[in-house]
Amino acid sequence: MTTNERGIGWVEELGAERASLGRASTARRVADVLRTRITEGRLPPGTRLSEEDIGAALGVSRNTLRESFRLLAHERLLVHEFNRGVFVRKLDADDVRDLYAFRRILECGALRHATRTEEAVRRTAVEAVRRAVEDGESSATQGNWVDVGTANMAFHQAIALFAQSPRVDEAMRHVLAELRLVFHVMAAPQTFHEPYLTDNRRILGHLADGEFEAAAQALAAYLDAAESQLVAVFD
Repeated sequence: MTTNERGIGWVEELGAERASLGRASTARRVADVLRTRITEGRLPPGTRLSEEDIGAALGVSRNTLRESFRLLAHERLLVHEFNRGVFVRKLDADDVRDLYAFRRILECGALRHATRTEEAVRRTAVEAVRRAVEDGESSATQGNWVDVGTANMAFHQAIALFAQSPRVDEAMRHVLAELRLVFHVMAAPQTFHEPYLTDNRRILGHLADGEFEAAAQALAAYLDAAESQLVAVFD
């Protein structure tokens, strides 16, 4: 998807981020802006990123922008093609397998760690999961399956909060951006996302009741099913 429902392209929308960057903007902040657009599904695989257009929209120098591209390439989100430019990366079945192996360690581990997490942090994490579940269900009711996918990203980012670790939070942000690029392979987003709304609600129930091992087991089965679906499409 390159334009929103009002017909405004993602590059034009970047202008809204310009004020938040300020004079002391860094390549890392620009990378955060672009990564968020990827996670929201706004930049599908194969999208060419124009230095001129993005630099003008954000009001940053070409050097800053190139450094942000380098950071995102290191995260396996962008790729530079000689004499062609910088593009959003296209993933394959091996990427899917690796991402899901990492997610089992990261997300299920975070849930199993929850018994050692501070009570206040657990409450905050449960509420973040609840908001994501409710946002997904609301978007589904409206038939907005792109936003359902974005709510699903928020759901899994909230799962990472149970680890009470800034490094886990950051790793989760990077993984989810890659994962959103994988989801673009599904031609029917409703068919893919709809069943997981029920799974997300079930996991929320376990978390609200303090049943962290049950939540981890439910999430593991959920990840197994999603990986199988995605690998089948790629293969």
